[in-house]
Amino acid sequence: MQLIAAHGLTVRLGAQLALHDIDLAVERGEIVTVVGPNGSGKTTLLRALVGAVAPSAGRVEQMPGLRIGYVPQRLHLDSTLPITVARFLRLGARQRNGSIARALEETGVPELAKRQMTALSGGQFQRVLLARALLAEPDLLLLDEPAQGLDHPGMAALYRLVGAVRDRLGCGVLMVSHDLHVVMGATDRVIALNGVIWCEGPPVAVSSAEEYRMLFGEAEPGALAFNRHTPEDGCSTTS
Repeated sequence: MQLIAAHGLTVRLGAQLALHDIDLAVERGEIVTVVGPNGSGKTTLLRALVGAVAPSAGRVEQMPGLRIGYVPQRLHLDSTLPITVARFLRLGARQRNGSIARALEETGVPELAKRQMTALSGGQFQRVLLARALLAEPDLLLLDEPAQGLDHPGMAALYRLVGAVRDRLGCGVLMVSHDLHVVMGATDRVIALNGVIWCEGPPVAVSSAEEYRMLFGEAEPGALAFNRHTPEDGCSTTS
């Protein structure tokens, strides 16, 4: 079932053409990763999909009643602000303590409920943001650079968690990364973006495509992970 789709999506930010003629869709149960260099329009794409940025052309279609959980790339909290994790999770919504406890349990940080948000490590902070996104039991989970600032074991653990969430909820996942090679084992389909879609397909096919190498160069040694796709699955490119 198609959860969300963009058709000919074009976005201008002032005089800058951030996205041009983007066609994409996310199905229920699949994990799709958007990769691209800095400034390629990845965050703008997510913001356009949720209606935070108005398209200059094209349209976005959502499944009726679609519930979206969103984890932003950055969330700044004043270091002097006294707010616990549990209180943060209750902001903007009426959540029972039980649902908050379940969300923290699922994201692997049940002990953090009474901890100050400003005292969390980077990995703990990301898991709390994910817990907040899960409170709505989303049909679609949008993750903007969820592993930013984490070391490789932390990245791997977070991506395993995202996969477990997808399996439990049966939701679709659209996440952004700057590096395909750290998410190869955690995604079903990859979209290489640089203002336009250069290439899309299974991770191995995209990483071996000429269009991808033009954007990123060759794979770095020691890349995070192994995956179940093969190059024969194919990569589609834009002209």
